[in-house]
Amino acid sequence: MWKTFNSALTTAIKAQNNLLPVNGLLYQQARTTFVLKRKHPAQLHKAGCSPKKFRNKHYIYELVKDTNIELQPDIDVILTSVVEGLGNTGDTVSVRPTIAYQKLLLPGLAVYANPENREKYKDIAETTTEVKYSTPSAAYTVKTLSRVLISVVMNKDVPWTLKPWHVKASFRKCGYAVPEYAIELPATPIVGPNMELENKEFAVTVTINKQEKVNVRCRIHHWSTDPIDRLPFIPNFWDNPSEPIIPEQKSVLDTIPPKVARNKSQ
Repeated sequence: MWKTFNSALTTAIKAQNNLLPVNGLLYQQARTTFVLKRKHPAQLHKAGCSPKKFRNKHYIYELVKDTNIELQPDIDVILTSVVEGLGNTGDTVSVRPTIAYQKLLLPGLAVYANPENREKYKDIAETTTEVKYSTPSAAYTVKTLSRVLISVVMNKDVPWTLKPWHVKASFRKCGYAVPEYAIELPATPIVGPNMELENKEFAVTVTINKQEKVNVRCRIHHWSTDPIDRLPFIPNFWDNPSEPIIPEQKSVLDTIPPKVARNKSQ
């Protein structure tokens, strides 16, 4: 028996020597708090008497609150840079803890909105050189519109001159609500029907919140009410190369990013 005990003790001492030293361990508080209550309350004892012994039923508990799954409150942070969909530099926003940690605090785009940081960054909005957008979603809107291609469908049989309301209707067909006053057409009029303009490009300027301006790529397509006179359908026409309708707009069209195709699986 003693040989077995000595052998086990020797093995335990050797295993302990292989463990990490104490100074190499990371001591961190585990936030695992459970609030419980007894299902069967314990009976009170008389003054001066010994407490009554607990029975098995007194060790049955009901869960009142689990802090591991408790919904945490939002965190207030101060943006140190422009963040699409949230705000400009210096804005104080309230976001979910996961978003704050992973997308704002760790990348260095924001800091905690404590009194020290509020005093430190109180003038950052005036001293920053970054573009200040009118609304939190303005930056995302500019980025989205700059990467779309609007198909402007015009009549093949009736004479027309391109107007802002034509482009407005084409934006609406693509899912974008753009007011007519926010659309600026090229200075050179575009008149049709003209089959030489088919699948050729031009650029319009869209003003967002009367402040931000973005150039949007558009293409002319002719449509006829008579099925016999309709042009053949071209799938993914935006992948085909095109020429500008107005030669002076070639430099503007070259600066517009190409269309980004939507992933149908998403």
